[in-house]
Amino acid sequence: MIVAKSFFPVTMFRTSLVLLVSHFALTGFAAASSEFEKRCLAFEPERYIKGATRNVLQHVPAGTNLTFPDNDATCGRASQNVSVGLCRMALEIKTTRTSKISFEAWFPEDWSGRFLATGNGGIDGCIKYEDIAYGASNGFASVGANNGHNGTTGVAYLDNPEMVVDFAWRSLHLSVETGKALAKEFYGKYHTKSYYLGCSLGGRQGIKSAERFPDDFDGIVAGAPGVDFNNLISWRAHFYTITGPIKGSDFISKAAWQTWIHDEVLRQCDTIDKVKDGIIEDPTLCKFDPTNLLCGHNITNTTNCLNDNQVQQVQKIFSDYRFPNGELIYPAMQPGSEINAVDKLYAGAPFAYSDDWFKYVVYNDPTWNASEYGYDDAQAAQDLNPGDIRTYPSSLPGFKESGGKLLMYHGQQDNQITSFNTNRFYEHLRGNNTYAEMDEWTRFFRISGMFHCSTGPGAWVLGQGGNAAQAGIPSDAQHNVLAAMVDWVEKGVAPEFIEGTKFMNDTVKSGVDFTRRHCKYPARNTFVGGSYKKPESWECRA
Repeated sequence: MIVAKSFFPVTMFRTSLVLLVSHFALTGFAAASSEFEKRCLAFEPERYIKGATRNVLQHVPAGTNLTFPDNDATCGRASQNVSVGLCRMALEIKTTRTSKISFEAWFPEDWSGRFLATGNGGIDGCIKYEDIAYGASNGFASVGANNGHNGTTGVAYLDNPEMVVDFAWRSLHLSVETGKALAKEFYGKYHTKSYYLGCSLGGRQGIKSAERFPDDFDGIVAGAPGVDFNNLISWRAHFYTITGPIKGSDFISKAAWQTWIHDEVLRQCDTIDKVKDGIIEDPTLCKFDPTNLLCGHNITNTTNCLNDNQVQQVQKIFSDYRFPNGELIYPAMQPGSEINAVDKLYAGAPFAYSDDWFKYVVYNDPTWNASEYGYDDAQAAQDLNPGDIRTYPSSLPGFKESGGKLLMYHGQQDNQITSFNTNRFYEHLRGNNTYAEMDEWTRFFRISGMFHCSTGPGAWVLGQGGNAAQAGIPSDAQHNVLAAMVDWVEKGVAPEFIEGTKFMNDTVKSGVDFTRRHCKYPARNTFVGGSYKKPESWECRA
């Protein structure tokens, strides 16, 4: 079989080449595919994994639109297009007497020798089929799991602490061990390098793996990591006590947040970076003052202004969340995120993930009332630390000493996890080390104009997962975080920046609007002149 060798297969990206293949090559390709199909369908994955039951074994031809009729509807993943030929294996694996995981392995016919595990999100048990497909399409033997339960709610956690352990760390580790063992048996050889890709909860999962199982991965790409997880849950819960219910007399409407409040944020902070583009390049420099929106404070329009109580709400939202003694619970929300944060955090209703976590994990009490949340609840979650889920290591010696590499990124307009916490976590991890010493094994990139893991007004497309827009960017380490990680692990070439891409209307076929080079922390992007849409008009400066 003739195979185009590059980091990613050419089928994933735009190309103007026309491949002329002879009749004999086509015949050889068909024969090889036929043999692969036979090998796939003859494989018995359950033979090699203790406590496993086979649910699916199928050969998937390139171009197939896979459907998942049994997948929980709340996951929103009823189907997935698969661009390369692969062998799909789905297993149910017992973890304890009362818990189990659903596991997926997608092994491509054209295997690079690399292994990839994928993460999850929220508090859910949704397998990210799009990320598994993304990995398989790029030559990785790719796996994912449901974290021990199906769907996006936490109801299944009630009185089931072993399921919480699955969610906290065991599901990912078991899927890694299972996937590597199956790849060895299926392909007849060991994988060469092992990688991880995840965002949000998935970012936390990657860092937890580096902390608890330092030999699982050679390279970890962790986006918007939900580290210090217990306090993250409490931080999200406290917004409802600030905003009050949607029918409250001082409730700030969605329209207000998304229009004139956001406009005032941009008026105060957009041009700090010398460019008016709707993007706050570095929100740490934005000291937003909501008193400018106070009715009667240089404002004659009594419709587009805030009363005293509403101004205090906004001030609390953009302030660190602390215990009465001053101890930090979680950093402030960064300005610029409000346009999407209002959909969940400031929506005048309990944040679902936090509500479920307190009801079904912290207290095992479905009657717990989110409107009565307070400091005692934050302390209870912190003290319980269910399943050892916190994930806030001050160092990762085993991972570092084994040669592991960690690449973190975080959108600077994240609407679900404040990007300020990843700045905090990086510094916590750095301790007394210099930035140069940290650069040897971990690098962190702040992605301006990115919302939570994807989308936003900035150059947010950077190869971070199975979003359709990823197909429009080059396959090199300059533009793709997964490619950057592979080069770092396998060639020793570490990324100095990541160049993100913004498509017009976030649609590849509409063409590229602009690209921007996102800097390695602690450097920040500095405009040096020219067109702000050209990457060379910016420099990373300390």
